[in-house]
Amino acid sequence: MTDVVYLVDVDNTLLDNDAVQADLGEYLQREFGHASCERYWVIFEELRAQLGYADYLGALQRYRLENLDEPQLLQVSFFLLDYPFAQRLYPGALAALQRCRSLGVTVILSDGDVVFQPRKVQRSGLWDAVQGRVLIYLHKEEMLPAVQQRYPAAHYVVVDDKLRILAAVKGTWGARVTTIFPRQGHYALDARVTAAYPSADLTLAGIGELAGCRLDMLPSAGASQRLG
Repeated sequence: MTDVVYLVDVDNTLLDNDAVQADLGEYLQREFGHASCERYWVIFEELRAQLGYADYLGALQRYRLENLDEPQLLQVSFFLLDYPFAQRLYPGALAALQRCRSLGVTVILSDGDVVFQPRKVQRSGLWDAVQGRVLIYLHKEEMLPAVQQRYPAAHYVVVDDKLRILAAVKGTWGARVTTIFPRQGHYALDARVTAAYPSADLTLAGIGELAGCRLDMLPSAGASQRLG
Protein backbone atom coordinates (compact mmCIF):
# COMPACT_ATOMS: atom_id res chain seq x y z
CA MET A 1 0.00 0.00 0.00
CA THR A 2 1.26 3.45 -0.97
CA ASP A 3 1.38 6.29 1.58
CA VAL A 4 -0.36 8.83 -0.65
CA VAL A 5 -2.08 8.64 -4.03
CA TYR A 6 -2.84 11.87 -5.88
CA LEU A 7 -5.95 11.73 -8.08
CA VAL A 8 -5.95 14.69 -10.45
CA ASP A 9 -8.75 15.78 -12.78
CA VAL A 10 -8.14 17.01 -16.34
CA ASP A 11 -10.76 19.43 -17.68
CA ASN A 12 -10.42 22.90 -16.14
CA THR A 13 -8.04 21.42 -13.56
CA LEU A 14 -4.92 20.72 -15.60
CA LEU A 15 -6.23 21.79 -18.99
CA ASP A 16 -8.26 24.89 -19.94
CA ASN A 17 -11.26 23.11 -21.40
CA ASP A 18 -13.28 26.32 -21.57
CA ALA A 19 -10.75 27.60 -24.11
CA VAL A 20 -11.03 24.36 -26.09
CA GLN A 21 -14.80 24.81 -26.26
CA ALA A 22 -14.37 28.41 -27.38
CA ASP A 23 -12.02 27.33 -30.18
CA LEU A 24 -14.47 24.66 -31.30
CA GLY A 25 -17.29 27.20 -31.29
CA GLU A 26 -15.28 29.59 -33.44
CA TYR A 27 -14.47 26.77 -35.86
CA LEU A 28 -18.11 25.68 -36.17
CA GLN A 29 -19.23 29.30 -36.61
CA ARG A 30 -16.67 29.88 -39.34
CA GLU A 31 -17.25 26.65 -41.26
CA PHE A 32 -20.99 26.07 -40.81
CA GLY A 33 -22.55 29.35 -39.76
CA HIS A 34 -24.31 30.65 -36.68
CA ALA A 35 -27.44 28.47 -36.84
CA SER A 36 -25.51 25.21 -37.20
CA CYS A 37 -23.10 26.21 -34.46
CA GLU A 38 -25.98 26.97 -32.08
CA ARG A 39 -27.69 23.69 -32.93
CA TYR A 40 -24.55 21.70 -32.15
CA TRP A 41 -24.27 23.27 -28.69
CA VAL A 42 -27.95 22.61 -27.97
CA ILE A 43 -27.38 18.93 -28.78
CA PHE A 44 -24.16 18.98 -26.77
CA GLU A 45 -25.91 20.29 -23.65
CA GLU A 46 -28.81 17.87 -24.06
CA LEU A 47 -26.38 14.98 -24.26
CA ARG A 48 -24.39 16.23 -21.27
CA ALA A 49 -27.59 16.39 -19.24
CA GLN A 50 -28.35 12.78 -20.18
CA LEU A 51 -24.85 11.35 -19.68
CA GLY A 52 -23.45 13.56 -16.95
CA TYR A 53 -20.26 14.38 -18.87
CA ALA A 54 -19.24 16.28 -22.00
CA ASP A 55 -19.39 14.13 -25.15
CA TYR A 56 -18.11 16.16 -28.10
CA LEU A 57 -18.02 13.30 -30.57
CA GLY A 58 -21.40 12.01 -29.44
CA ALA A 59 -22.92 15.43 -30.01
CA LEU A 60 -21.32 15.55 -33.45
CA GLN A 61 -22.80 12.14 -34.26
CA ARG A 62 -26.27 13.30 -33.23
CA TYR A 63 -25.89 16.51 -35.20
CA ARG A 64 -24.97 14.43 -38.23
CA LEU A 65 -28.28 12.55 -38.00
CA GLU A 66 -29.98 15.87 -38.72
CA ASN A 67 -27.56 16.67 -41.58
CA LEU A 68 -26.94 13.40 -43.38
CA ASP A 69 -25.80 15.03 -46.62
CA GLU A 70 -23.04 17.23 -45.19
CA PRO A 71 -19.62 15.72 -46.00
CA GLN A 72 -17.83 18.71 -44.46
CA LEU A 73 -18.84 17.39 -41.03
CA LEU A 74 -16.04 14.84 -41.36
CA GLN A 75 -13.57 17.69 -40.95
CA VAL A 76 -14.93 18.44 -37.47
CA SER A 77 -13.69 15.06 -36.26
CA PHE A 78 -10.18 15.98 -37.44
CA PHE A 79 -10.41 19.30 -35.61
CA LEU A 80 -11.32 17.53 -32.37
CA LEU A 81 -8.96 14.56 -32.53
CA ASP A 82 -5.97 16.57 -33.80
CA TYR A 83 -6.48 19.59 -31.55
CA PRO A 84 -3.19 20.82 -29.94
CA PHE A 85 -4.27 20.17 -26.37
CA ALA A 86 -0.74 20.63 -25.02
CA GLN A 87 -1.11 24.35 -25.81
CA ARG A 88 -4.13 24.53 -23.50
CA LEU A 89 -2.48 23.22 -20.35
CA TYR A 90 -2.73 25.72 -17.53
CA PRO A 91 0.55 27.41 -16.54
CA GLY A 92 2.34 25.19 -14.06
CA ALA A 93 0.17 22.13 -14.72
CA LEU A 94 3.07 19.82 -15.54
CA ALA A 95 5.11 21.22 -12.64
CA ALA A 96 2.19 20.48 -10.33
CA LEU A 97 2.08 16.87 -11.52
CA GLN A 98 5.83 16.59 -11.06
CA ARG A 99 5.47 17.82 -7.48
CA CYS A 100 2.75 15.28 -6.81
CA ARG A 101 4.89 12.51 -8.28
CA SER A 102 7.68 13.45 -5.87
CA LEU A 103 5.30 12.96 -2.94
CA GLY A 104 3.33 9.88 -3.97
CA VAL A 105 1.73 7.93 -6.79
CA THR A 106 -0.03 10.30 -9.20
CA VAL A 107 -3.05 9.24 -11.26
CA ILE A 108 -5.24 11.07 -13.76
CA LEU A 109 -8.87 10.59 -12.68
CA SER A 110 -11.33 12.00 -15.20
CA ASP A 111 -14.86 11.66 -16.52
CA GLY A 112 -15.48 11.28 -20.23
CA ASP A 113 -16.06 9.06 -23.22
CA VAL A 114 -13.81 6.21 -24.25
CA VAL A 115 -12.36 7.84 -27.40
CA PHE A 116 -12.06 11.62 -27.18
CA GLN A 117 -11.09 11.93 -23.52
CA PRO A 118 -8.13 9.50 -23.73
CA ARG A 119 -7.03 11.27 -26.91
CA LYS A 120 -7.11 14.61 -25.06
CA VAL A 121 -5.05 13.21 -22.19
CA GLN A 122 -2.53 11.67 -24.58
CA ARG A 123 -2.10 14.65 -26.92
CA SER A 124 -1.82 17.11 -24.04
CA GLY A 125 1.18 15.24 -22.63
CA LEU A 126 -0.65 14.36 -19.43
CA TRP A 127 -0.63 10.63 -20.19
CA ASP A 128 3.17 10.52 -20.20
CA ALA A 129 3.38 12.92 -17.25
CA VAL A 130 1.69 10.32 -15.03
CA GLN A 131 3.42 7.36 -16.72
CA GLY A 132 0.18 6.00 -18.14
CA ARG A 133 -1.72 5.91 -14.85
CA VAL A 134 -5.00 7.17 -16.32
CA LEU A 135 -8.52 6.33 -15.19
CA ILE A 136 -11.50 7.64 -17.17
CA TYR A 137 -15.00 6.82 -15.99
CA LEU A 138 -18.53 7.93 -16.74
CA HIS A 139 -19.03 9.13 -13.16
CA LYS A 140 -15.79 8.92 -11.26
CA GLU A 141 -17.31 9.72 -7.87
CA GLU A 142 -19.25 6.45 -8.20
CA MET A 143 -16.10 4.45 -8.98
CA LEU A 144 -14.11 5.10 -5.80
CA PRO A 145 -14.08 1.42 -4.76
CA ALA A 146 -12.50 0.55 -8.13
CA VAL A 147 -9.98 3.38 -7.74
CA GLN A 148 -9.11 2.17 -4.26
CA GLN A 149 -8.65 -1.37 -5.49
CA ARG A 150 -6.34 -0.32 -8.33
CA TYR A 151 -4.35 2.16 -6.26
CA PRO A 152 -4.58 1.25 -2.56
CA ALA A 153 -3.22 3.95 -0.27
CA ALA A 154 -3.21 5.10 3.31
CA HIS A 155 -4.39 8.51 2.15
CA TYR A 156 -5.72 10.10 -1.03
CA VAL A 157 -5.43 13.63 -2.38
CA VAL A 158 -8.08 14.60 -4.93
CA VAL A 159 -7.54 17.68 -7.10
CA ASP A 160 -10.63 18.83 -8.99
CA ASP A 161 -12.26 22.06 -10.22
CA LYS A 162 -15.73 20.88 -9.15
CA LEU A 163 -16.70 21.20 -5.49
CA ARG A 164 -19.52 18.75 -6.21
CA ILE A 165 -17.00 16.03 -6.97
CA LEU A 166 -14.80 16.92 -4.01
CA ALA A 167 -17.78 16.87 -1.64
CA ALA A 168 -18.88 13.47 -2.95
CA VAL A 169 -15.40 12.02 -2.50
CA LYS A 170 -15.12 13.49 1.00
CA GLY A 171 -18.49 11.99 1.85
CA THR A 172 -17.23 8.54 0.87
CA TRP A 173 -13.63 8.56 2.09
CA GLY A 174 -13.91 11.04 4.96
CA ALA A 175 -10.63 11.64 6.78
CA ARG A 176 -8.79 9.39 4.33
CA VAL A 177 -8.90 12.08 1.65
CA THR A 178 -7.60 15.63 1.29
CA THR A 179 -9.48 17.70 -1.27
CA ILE A 180 -7.80 20.46 -3.30
CA PHE A 181 -9.86 22.95 -5.29
CA PRO A 182 -8.16 25.00 -8.04
CA ARG A 183 -10.55 27.87 -8.81
CA GLN A 184 -10.34 27.65 -12.60
CA GLY A 185 -13.00 27.33 -15.26
CA HIS A 186 -16.64 28.32 -15.33
CA TYR A 187 -17.82 25.83 -12.70
CA ALA A 188 -15.23 26.87 -10.14
CA LEU A 189 -15.84 30.59 -10.73
CA ASP A 190 -19.65 30.39 -10.56
CA ALA A 191 -20.58 31.64 -7.08
CA ARG A 192 -24.02 30.03 -7.23
CA VAL A 193 -22.52 26.63 -7.97
CA THR A 194 -19.76 26.80 -5.37
CA ALA A 195 -22.14 28.06 -2.67
CA ALA A 196 -24.06 24.80 -2.85
CA TYR A 197 -21.16 22.70 -1.52
CA PRO A 198 -18.74 22.78 1.40
CA SER A 199 -15.29 24.22 0.91
CA ALA A 200 -12.39 21.98 -0.01
CA ASP A 201 -9.54 21.32 2.41
CA LEU A 202 -7.32 23.57 0.30
CA THR A 203 -8.32 26.18 -2.29
CA LEU A 204 -5.85 27.41 -4.91
CA ALA A 205 -6.13 30.29 -7.35
CA GLY A 206 -4.67 28.03 -10.03
CA ILE A 207 -3.18 24.57 -10.48
CA GLY A 208 0.31 26.05 -10.80
CA GLU A 209 0.24 26.93 -7.09
CA LEU A 210 0.27 23.23 -6.26
CA ALA A 211 3.88 23.02 -7.43
CA GLY A 212 5.12 25.18 -4.59
CA CYS A 213 2.55 25.30 -1.80
CA ARG A 214 2.93 23.51 1.54
CA LEU A 215 0.80 20.41 2.01
CA ASP A 216 1.12 19.96 5.75
CA MET A 217 -2.51 18.87 6.09
CA LEU A 218 -1.62 15.42 4.81
CA PRO A 219 -1.78 12.99 7.74
CA SER A 220 0.49 10.28 6.35
CA ALA A 221 3.72 10.08 8.35
CA GLY A 222 5.65 8.83 5.38
CA ALA A 223 4.46 11.72 3.25
CA SER A 224 4.95 14.38 5.90
CA GLN A 225 8.66 13.61 6.04
CA ARG A 226 8.94 14.55 2.37
CA LEU A 227 6.91 17.74 2.50
CA GLY A 228 8.95 20.87 2.76
